[in-house]
Amino acid sequence: MNADPLELQKFSELAHHWWDPTSEFRPLHEINPLRLEWINARAPLAGRKVVDIGCGGGILAESMAAKGADVTGIDLSDKALKVADLHSMESGVQVRYEKIAAEDLALREPGQFDIVTCMEMLEHVPDPSSIVRACATLAKPGGKIFFSTLNRNPKAYLLAILGAEYLLRMLPKGTHDYAKFITPAELAQYTRQAGLDIDGFKGLSYNPLTKIYSLNQDTDVNYLVACSKPAQ
Repeated sequence: MNADPLELQKFSELAHHWWDPTSEFRPLHEINPLRLEWINARAPLAGRKVVDIGCGGGILAESMAAKGADVTGIDLSDKALKVADLHSMESGVQVRYEKIAAEDLALREPGQFDIVTCMEMLEHVPDPSSIVRACATLAKPGGKIFFSTLNRNPKAYLLAILGAEYLLRMLPKGTHDYAKFITPAELAQYTRQAGLDIDGFKGLSYNPLTKIYSLNQDTDVNYLVACSKPAQ
């Protein structure tokens, strides 16, 4: 299985905080409107069949469903999925959640989704290229695939680990492993090897003075990638 047991344990232990916007997951709540609108602008969600890979507690999955998408969220953390299910029942926003690996879902349901999202996950798995291939397999011809992850360079180490985890304490210490960060060139290679076309990159930055996140062209630390699966 393409998963790190320690990573699963780490996020499972925090699962009960997933929907608390003042908790360790505050950054996810704050960036979610940005990434949601970025996705929706490139692939309108209403009426689309969507799968969210590594959905965790369902913040993105539920927001896409609220936009009118038919959403499936998958993860390998039982606790996170239980939290996601409970919140979906409380909010009335319907999302199907399932504990299954991306690679296994790709074998079961190839070419079944208009949109595939995999956000803040690639830097937590042993083989990110395998996840990218699974995402490509899951998408229909002409479908859209969206990734987000962290760049690997001194600036990213300074801001994403020393800054976010140790100085500003925005994230628990140990949330990220710098060695698992992925450069845009590496991710571009993974997508090409999976047969995808890159539509564009977008940077995501945090201003510690205003405490506001924004999308821009600076991909030095956090970045997002939009891809298309060629139509047959």
